[in-house]
Amino acid sequence: MNSQEVVQSEDGIPYPAALNARKSTIKGTERPIMSSSLLWAVDVYGKVYSLSTTRGHWERDEDTLLEIKRVTAGQKRSWGIGCDHLVYLNIDPGEVPIRYREETYENQRWNPVDGFTDVLLPTDRWAWSDLMGVTPQPLHSFELPSDSWEWEGDWFVDQGSAGRDPTETESWEYAVDFPANFSKEKKWNSCVRRRRWIRDRRYKAGGSWTKIPLDHPKKPPLPLCDISCGGWEMSEKPGQYHFLWGVSQQGQVWFRSGMLPKVPEGQSWEEVEAPREVAQISAGPGDLLWATLWDGQLLVRKGICLDSPTGSSWVVVDSPPIKEGGAIHVAVGVSVVWAVTKDYKVWFRRGVNSHNPCGSGWVSIGGEMLMVDVGLNDQVWGVGEDRGLYFRKSVTQSQPSGTGWIPVSAQWGHSKEIAHPSAGCEFKGQVTEPSQGSVLTCDDSGDTDPPAGGGERLLNDTPGPEFTPTPKPFIPTSDSFISSLVADREPLRPLTPTPLPLTSLGPPQGEDSEATPAPMCNVDLEVAQNLQEECPSLGKAEVIEPGCSVATYALGLEPGVGVEDGPVWAWISGGACDIDHKAQISWLTPSDPCSTALSIAPVELEASPEVRAKATTASKEPVERSTSVWVCKGSMRWWRDWKPYRWVDVGVALEQSTDVTGKKDAIFFIYYTQYDEKKYLQVFISEVTALVPVLRENSHHAFAVYTAERTKNRWPLVLAAQTEKDKTDWLSLLAVSCCEARGLRGPPCRQALWSVTSKGDVMVHEPSPYLEAPTNTLPCDMMFWLQVPGHLRCVECNSLGVVWGIGCDGTAWVYSGSGRTAGEVSNQGEPGNLHTQTDVRVVYIYENQRWNPMTGYTDKLLPTDRYPWSDDNGFTECTKSSMHPPSTQWTWVTEWAVDFGVPGGTDKEGWQYAADFPVMFHGNKSLKDFVRRRRWFRTCKITLSAPWQEVPPIPLSDVTVLPCLAQSNLEQVPVWALSDKGDVLCRLGVTTENPSGSAWLHVGTDQPFKSICIGGGHQVWAIARDGAVFYRGSVSASNPAGECWYHIPSPPRQNLRQLSVGRTSVYAVDENSNLWYRQGLTPSYPQGSAWELISNNVTKVSVGPLDQVWVIADRVPNCPSELSVPGAIGHRLGVGPMQPKGQSWDYGLGGGWEHISVRGNATEGPRYSAATILTGNNPQSPLLTRPPTLQENGKAVDL
Repeated sequence: MNSQEVVQSEDGIPYPAALNARKSTIKGTERPIMSSSLLWAVDVYGKVYSLSTTRGHWERDEDTLLEIKRVTAGQKRSWGIGCDHLVYLNIDPGEVPIRYREETYENQRWNPVDGFTDVLLPTDRWAWSDLMGVTPQPLHSFELPSDSWEWEGDWFVDQGSAGRDPTETESWEYAVDFPANFSKEKKWNSCVRRRRWIRDRRYKAGGSWTKIPLDHPKKPPLPLCDISCGGWEMSEKPGQYHFLWGVSQQGQVWFRSGMLPKVPEGQSWEEVEAPREVAQISAGPGDLLWATLWDGQLLVRKGICLDSPTGSSWVVVDSPPIKEGGAIHVAVGVSVVWAVTKDYKVWFRRGVNSHNPCGSGWVSIGGEMLMVDVGLNDQVWGVGEDRGLYFRKSVTQSQPSGTGWIPVSAQWGHSKEIAHPSAGCEFKGQVTEPSQGSVLTCDDSGDTDPPAGGGERLLNDTPGPEFTPTPKPFIPTSDSFISSLVADREPLRPLTPTPLPLTSLGPPQGEDSEATPAPMCNVDLEVAQNLQEECPSLGKAEVIEPGCSVATYALGLEPGVGVEDGPVWAWISGGACDIDHKAQISWLTPSDPCSTALSIAPVELEASPEVRAKATTASKEPVERSTSVWVCKGSMRWWRDWKPYRWVDVGVALEQSTDVTGKKDAIFFIYYTQYDEKKYLQVFISEVTALVPVLRENSHHAFAVYTAERTKNRWPLVLAAQTEKDKTDWLSLLAVSCCEARGLRGPPCRQALWSVTSKGDVMVHEPSPYLEAPTNTLPCDMMFWLQVPGHLRCVECNSLGVVWGIGCDGTAWVYSGSGRTAGEVSNQGEPGNLHTQTDVRVVYIYENQRWNPMTGYTDKLLPTDRYPWSDDNGFTECTKSSMHPPSTQWTWVTEWAVDFGVPGGTDKEGWQYAADFPVMFHGNKSLKDFVRRRRWFRTCKITLSAPWQEVPPIPLSDVTVLPCLAQSNLEQVPVWALSDKGDVLCRLGVTTENPSGSAWLHVGTDQPFKSICIGGGHQVWAIARDGAVFYRGSVSASNPAGECWYHIPSPPRQNLRQLSVGRTSVYAVDENSNLWYRQGLTPSYPQGSAWELISNNVTKVSVGPLDQVWVIADRVPNCPSELSVPGAIGHRLGVGPMQPKGQSWDYGLGGGWEHISVRGNATEGPRYSAATILTGNNPQSPLLTRPPTLQENGKAVDL
């Protein structure tokens, strides 16, 4: 035996060295590259055919007596079920020959009389045994497993086993006794010895179908009705192992054990218990296994791995949603699952992954198939309703559902004739109805000359007694398998009679001959006319009425189909066909103009009038109205939301489906492993409420995904990308999917709510009428917030579309109204109104020291003290070298410097002093001050393209826009602002066409202000920096600057810092985060009478044109401290004319929110009468339904 041909694997099993050839990566798994591979198919007579990717023509198996019911192909190996109910194996002859080495050991014991002899003690092992001596193995007991093997010689001693010169030792190994450690040296106490005999056998039946021997003495399984192989991509060396599954006619599931690289036939069948009777089974190249039940439901096997190839448990999955029946066939790939239901429809399973083998839902795909099969690279093959073979084109990792079906048009035998699907032809044009209404084909032989004595026959569809519905096509039923293919299926729909004459282009028949029965498909007549011009071989119709929309042709499937007519297919397997969407295969790219354009895919839904009108025009482009699935995959890190909290490497996938109406829906999957168990999380994109970039320790590329439940629980889904670009790409992709799922397009509407996060991200929400409804109000945690490009500190708006913002550096910006996300283009294809926006942020760190009697102030602190360099609270260590800009979009523009403008004052070196950490710091040192600190700052800058136009030249600290109703007609929109020095400014010339205005008008004050707001009726309120409140009198459209300031008393012992004015109400927030309401506001006395405390825990307030009240809350009540993050959005419920102060709070998205403006939302909610509310007949908002509880591996999880 050639030692170069066999090497040892890690588990000691020999395998061909040729398996170490070049590898290619398929979905993260390596497997050998195949230069030529085979597509296997079976016809209705049980004949097996193979189609090579290089030869381009069908070849029938040489064994004319062989009849196969079903075939399943793996990598270099294929299996089939014969009509004799036995399993057949076919191994690629091009592979290195399979050789297996049998071995046995000759054992002897020494005795004083005869020396070493095979006469052993009763307690010893057998004279001829295996390595361990447990099983007797004399030379004559070895037999060939089947007729597919042959011996390559006689038994001989393994001369190299002893490790010495065989002439000295005769290949014996010596030991003291059995069992013991044997060695090559013979010693004085060596009482036993052994030597190894070997004999090689070779698999000789490569390239032919041979029977797998029955299990003896085990009872073989009952006759099998289905078989499937898979699992060859699970090992580190793809193709090393194959898992073979079978289903008996009684519905039992069987697994073939002992299938090793050198034992391709396996050893025995093992039954795998199933909860119900199984009808069909499919195994993927990985760890996926699905099965169909007789009642139409499906089973999924979980826990399949190399250590446990039979898996651990079954899970029942509902079949695709159809009116009657269920699934009759399922096909599994690496990460895809396809199914066929009883009505011939094809379905695709969403969200299938090794972490989620059950998937998440069914998507209807165009086409009507008897069965489908998923091959290598997740390519899909099918047997059509017309018994033709089809291939799913454009199947990629990002689009696993493909775009359409194309026929497998290969040469038949060695002739030049092309075997089209059921001798059919693919046509240009648009399919207008499911393919069962009429018949369309081309003649197989291409001979258009009618035989003698015959002529073309005109078929008249006019109803009458002579009309006979088209009978069901003839299909041989010589085997029970064939019967099972059609027995439980619905009969083909008969040809519907119409008053329009139809013409046959099939072979001429006698006038008395019967119409050939055949499957049906419809084609527009205008398309058929174009085809006749392009394909003269089709022949011409004698009569074509102008008003006829359907042409009918005889398919030509005679009951006696011969070799020349091509096979009528029943089964296909592409598990060994190594092609992908980029492959240039001759029989998948036909050159005949009559078979190059249209993807055969029937319409799922009834066509609309507009579509039917367009269907009358011939099109040369592939047309298919069906659901498509698009997938984007990647890898990230996930912040695990249970203890111990830490970053976990995960795989992510965004799967989006588009139905026939163009509606899109998507699911976001997160795959992770816990305790060697594969798990997953899923988030429905339609339930995402916000996508927010966040800053997390040790990760500068993180973002948070909020849903209603996670908002309620204050625990978002935090993910971190590998680079800033990856984070930006994923955020943009998820944002676009969220908008498409909600039907949002173009710039935000004028009624939108605007907000800003603590990081400066600008967010917008499209309000619904139920947001401010008196009853059935939309909960805050279900509001969808979308990020708008830009970086600001605050935003103010009104219902006329005027939106102003202020950056962190005080620069004023006005919204220019472009797309929702960065990079979105206008209808003209140009970026919409994007400008270069810059902003500056200051980063602070603190240097901390403690006084020491020996050295004075030093950075040697106590163990309980804060870090020598820390943040303001002292909890986080922040040094000059470790501090970085917030993200890669930011760059440093200054160096570190001491900040002398710290509140409380500093000494000449910038230090502040205190008795201990943490207490109030001051700028003057005293004898009781034992600690000190000073603040360092550094400036960073961001530059980005955003829909914000700069309004120079005065830096602002606050801005306000007049709130008004949407139907208001104002010549100029009042805009007031405060400069960074506290001056009051009024902007002139602001209109909806020119939101930036023309000039600033200075309004005199006797002290600097810090907050200003204008409300309904041109009410202008302001707060001075010392906390005093003022009201501006006589402000009107004709007098935009007003006349004088009126002082308003502040709440007792409180200093106000921010206020907001609505239509008839005024709210303010003080320095202690208390919310106050101004009582007694009337048109005759707009200053009001007194302040009333409404709530605490409020940092910002915004009052809208409907007097609606929204706030930024410091924290959410009853929220655990470890989950509480400052800055949550709150909505005051129950606000109305009779109850202007409202009744309760509804808290939404949080935390990390800095500012909110609802002053543009003038959409009034629907109002119901008291009788309607009492009777319970009030309509419900479609947005009020809570999202369903998500499932994590079968267990409920909240997202």
